[in-house]
Amino acid sequence: MKKEYVCIVCPSSCRLSVEEADGDILVTGNDCKRGYYHGIKEYTAPVRMLTTTIAIENADFPRLPVIGNHEVPKEKLRECLDILYETIVSAPVKCGDIIINNICNTGVDICASRSISIKGE
Repeated sequence: MKKEYVCIVCPSSCRLSVEEADGDILVTGNDCKRGYYHGIKEYTAPVRMLTTTIAIENADFPRLPVIGNHEVPKEKLRECLDILYETIVSAPVKCGDIIINNICNTGVDICASRSISIKGE
C-alpha cells in the first residue's frame, strides 16, 4: 500500500511516497538520506513527541506544561492524552519533575517543563 508523507526533518518539506514491494520499503521524493530514513520510520513505526498541559492546583496558573522525555508510538497518543487530561497535580512543581512514569507502558516519562510555585509565593 502506497502512503504519502511530508518530510519534517529539514526545511525542504519533501513530499515522500512510501510503499512496500517484495518485502522492501521503497521511498521516493526525498532530497536527502534523512528524508529516506524518515519515510521508512513513518511507514513502519511512526512516533510523536507528546507535549500538552495538565491541571495544577494551589498555583497562580491553572495549567502545567508537560512533555515526554522520548517520542511516543503514534498509536498510543490518544491513550496517553486521555490519562493526562484526567491528571491533576498540586504545586509546587519543579521543571523536570516526573509527573507520570512510563505512561501507558511506552517507556516514556512525562515531565514538568516549567517550575510552578505555590499560589502567592
